[in-house]
Amino acid sequence: MADSPRWQGSQRRIGLTGGIATGKSSAGHWLATVAGLPVLDADLYAREALAPGSLGAKAVLERYGAAVLDHPGAIPGAGVAPLAVKRSALGRIVFNDPAERLWLEQLVHPLVRARFDQELAAGADAPVLVLMVPLLFEAGLTGLCSEVWLVDCDEDQQLQRLIARDHCSEAEARARIAAQWPLEQKRPLADCLLNNSGSPVELVRQLAIALAMHSDKTA
Repeated sequence: MADSPRWQGSQRRIGLTGGIATGKSSAGHWLATVAGLPVLDADLYAREALAPGSLGAKAVLERYGAAVLDHPGAIPGAGVAPLAVKRSALGRIVFNDPAERLWLEQLVHPLVRARFDQELAAGADAPVLVLMVPLLFEAGLTGLCSEVWLVDCDEDQQLQRLIARDHCSEAEARARIAAQWPLEQKRPLADCLLNNSGSPVELVRQLAIALAMHSDKTA
């Protein structure tokens, strides 16, 4: 087990993380729909933080203007929809400029953390919670979790999956991967490695085994 701090309360809190396109969402979907566990999704909270009309969206539009403006058009009977951020355009900016990525993280991360605090309080009576956080290590959120599971795969496989999933160029995919800690840096920090280099059935088998075991909380 890594020396990083872990949640020491009675509730089992599974931190589910990994690299981009390694299979976190597939693992989270199984834990929610088959295992029936509450899954707190950082990506969902980040999208909410930049929802049309939100303070986050307004801040992004003030900084980047028309370069990231989406045009949702009018809603019948409701007038013009709130101004929205085009996430793909925003991504092209922040994945290619570390300073702009840092600015966005400083805007969004506190909003996501606040949502986590709300949802953890609301789910305090659940025996097990899953916190699905792509930047769990990068954002220093391991202290919210009693154990950390890393969905892992070969780096070349990760690259090809990302290109196929997002229909992006190899250069764009490499920039997105480089925006996160490399998998080799995350592996020794995790309490459980889930190898997603094989079939979906194999990933499910590993998830079931990990769920059946309580992590050893001693360092």
